[in-house]
This record gives sequence, structure tokens and C-alpha cells, in this order.
Amino acid sequence: MGIISAYLLAKAGRKVTLIEAGKLVDGVTGRTTAKITAQHGLYYDSLINIVGQEQAKLYYQANMEGLKFIEGTAHELDIDCDFSHHNAFVYAHTATGAKLIEKEAEAYRQLGIDGELAKEEAELPFPITEAVVMRNQAQFHPVKFLAGLVKEIERLGGKIYEQTRAIKILSKNDPVIQTENLSHLSCNKVIVASHYPFNDFDGLYFSRLSVNRSYAIAAKVSGNVPNDMYISGDLPSRSLRYAIDENGEKLLLIGGDGHTTGKSSSQTMEHYHNLEKFGDEHFGIQEIPYRWSSQDMTTLDKIPYIGTITAGYDNILVATGFHKWGMSNGALAGMMLSDQVLGIENRYAALFNPTRTKVKTEDAKNFAKDNASVAKALVTGKLKRPSRKVEDLGKDEGALVKVGKKKAGGYRDEFGQVHLVDTACTHMGCDVAWNDAERSWDCPCHGSRFSYTGDVLNGPAVKPLKKIEEV
Repeated sequence: MGIISAYLLAKAGRKVTLIEAGKLVDGVTGRTTAKITAQHGLYYDSLINIVGQEQAKLYYQANMEGLKFIEGTAHELDIDCDFSHHNAFVYAHTATGAKLIEKEAEAYRQLGIDGELAKEEAELPFPITEAVVMRNQAQFHPVKFLAGLVKEIERLGGKIYEQTRAIKILSKNDPVIQTENLSHLSCNKVIVASHYPFNDFDGLYFSRLSVNRSYAIAAKVSGNVPNDMYISGDLPSRSLRYAIDENGEKLLLIGGDGHTTGKSSSQTMEHYHNLEKFGDEHFGIQEIPYRWSSQDMTTLDKIPYIGTITAGYDNILVATGFHKWGMSNGALAGMMLSDQVLGIENRYAALFNPTRTKVKTEDAKNFAKDNASVAKALVTGKLKRPSRKVEDLGKDEGALVKVGKKKAGGYRDEFGQVHLVDTACTHMGCDVAWNDAERSWDCPCHGSRFSYTGDVLNGPAVKPLKKIEEV
């Protein structure tokens, strides 16, 4: 989304500087199932109840514009990004799920969406009770697409700085961005495209976003790989699409098994095992060359925040809360924010406005539930006491440990070296939890993630965990 905004503004002749905390497209964008679709699971029946039929139709149209932008730009710049059109299905395998699918199909009819009930069209190797299709959707390779845009930004004179983490915006009227190395960048407008806003205290985003982690594997299978895109309407969640590897071979992408970040009821590797079991049972897995996880934010009403970050901060813009559907929504956000910078009216602005104040009863319940969960996680983490000592850690093992009379997060690497960190997240002080699959410390409150050495992997935290010396 940030790259798209930068590209459009550079194309419009604006002076653009793009800064990235790590490496470009190495975060969530590069770790996705990369479906470009306005079909966001079982979504539109609920959305009509939240915002009404007219606004729900606008949401569909907005996401279709995001899809068309990606397709048109790839063609215009001759970017080979494996773009292809496919139908998208939501399927159910229970009677309850079938009823929800039927309600979703009725919502499609009301909104004029190109789709319908389509159980017989679904090409899946297991029985389903019902399915709804949204036609003429798409998939692509987002890293290849964005790499093409980066080249074009530089050709148009835009400046790009990687390994440059923004940690603070010093003024709301004439913004000055302070980076981790204490350099300063003055600008007229700031677009915060850091997935979770690093300046989340402006507008209290930490209280308006929930954070979910989900998993994916890319597998070589003996069975038939579906040509279209699928996602389950029942639990456990499963997402399916194909991809082509560097040898031209079809891989099956299987996603799902999500949970609130830092709050998995099982070890992280178990989520990958669940996806592998599903894939092997129905498609016959031969090999899993790739596996990854990703992180997603959801707003109170499940509509992204795109626009001015909060009232009175007209020169600071944000886009976040894509609810796992960041490809179409991200492209849309790039277009909307560049329009806002250029002073061009956008017909979707009110729907996605981050300062929208209309809160439905269900939104208020979600707000109370999410923030009660954060408070519980904060208290529970502080009360948790380690039962292990540093010397108990095996190689490639992490856990809470005792260091003298204090609690610490400990990890012993494959060479036997121990890395100790303070478990208090540098964002708001919640205690982090160990992620065994990715060897990271994850915060259950707002989704910050840190490496075993304490370096920031995902915001909103901008400062590393404090290192502890063993005594």
C-alpha cells in the first residue's frame, strides 16, 4: 500500500521519499496467499447489517477497483507478476455453514455482485454442503508486482531508504519524522503504511485494532490442484489456491489455523501440522518446500481505516485494519491516500474514514471484549512466574526463565549461546510469549513481535526488548 501510494504520487510529479524499517516487501505483503478479491469470506450479509446496503455495495466496488488497478498497472508497466483471473468460492461442510452461505448469496443478489450459489461448480476432493462463488476475481505474485513499482518510483525520481525505522512524528502540522538512528525527515504529508501504525497513540489505534496470526504452507501434491480460489466458511479456517514455483510446477497453497497473536492454545508448530494434515488427507502431500505465517489487523466494524489518522492531524494519513484482505484493500488504500494528498475527491473516503464515529452495538461489544482481553493479558503476563532456570534450556529452545530473582525470556541457540531479554513489550508493557516455530517473542496485547535477541520484527513497538545479562 505504501509502495502504491509512493508510485502514484511520484507519477503525479510529487517529491516522494519512501522509508522502510527492514527490507521492502519482506513483511506481511510477501507472506500472504495473495488473492486479489472482493470476496472476503462470509462478509457481505454481515456488512449490510453493520453499514447498510448502499455502503456495503460501495465496499464491493472499492475492492474491485483495487483489483482492476493491480491488473491495469501490471499491464501498463509490463510487470510479469503471474496475474491471472479465477473465480473465488466460500464453501461450507456443515449444515449450519450452508445456511450462512445461503444468506451470503442473498446479500450478493441484493448488492448486484457477480456471484451465486455454486455447490456443483466447486472442484474440491471432499464433500461440501454448499458454496457461493464470486466470479472474475484474481491472484498474483505481490513481490514481483511491487518490485516493478519500486523500479518505477526510482525512475520517476523517488527516494527509497531501507533499514530506516520511523519511531516518532514530532509535529502534526508540519510533520517531522524521527528515525531509529535519530535522523529527521521533514515533509508536507506523511502516509503511515506500516501495517500496524507505529504512531498508534494518535487516534488510540491500540484500542481499535485486534491482531490475528495465521499460517500457510506451499505443497507439492499427488492429487489435483484446484484451479480456482477457495476459503472455508466453517471452522477450522482453510484457504486454498495454486501458485507456480520457479520451475514452472504447480504448488498448492493452504492457509488458515489463525489465532490472536501471542495467544495460541498450542505450540506454534502445531498450526503448521494441522495444515499439513488437512492437505495430506485431501490432496496427498509429497513435499512442503515453503511455510510461513503472517499477521493481520481487524477494525471494530471490519472495515479498514484509510484516511486522516485522527481529527486535527490533516497532514498525517494512515491505512490499516485490512482484516486479512490486504491485496485489494491495500491497492485501494494506495489510490485513496494518493488522491487525498493530491486534493482529489474520492467517493469511498467516508466509508473508510478512520475518524468515523458511528458505532453499532456489535462494534461496542467488540471494543469492550478486545480491550478486556488486553487487560487480562497484561495482568496474566505479570503474574506468570517461570519454573525453569537458564541451564535447563536445551539447544534451539526458548522459555521464561529465572535470572537471579527476576523473570526473563531465554533462548539457547544451536551453538549453545544463551540470549536473555526482558519480557515486557516496549509498546505498552505486556509480557511477551515464546513462539517456538519462528523463534520470536510475541506480544498478546497488540501484536508486537521481537526476535530472540529482542529486535523488533512487527510493530506497533518501535524499540527492541531490553537485553539482560546473566548473573
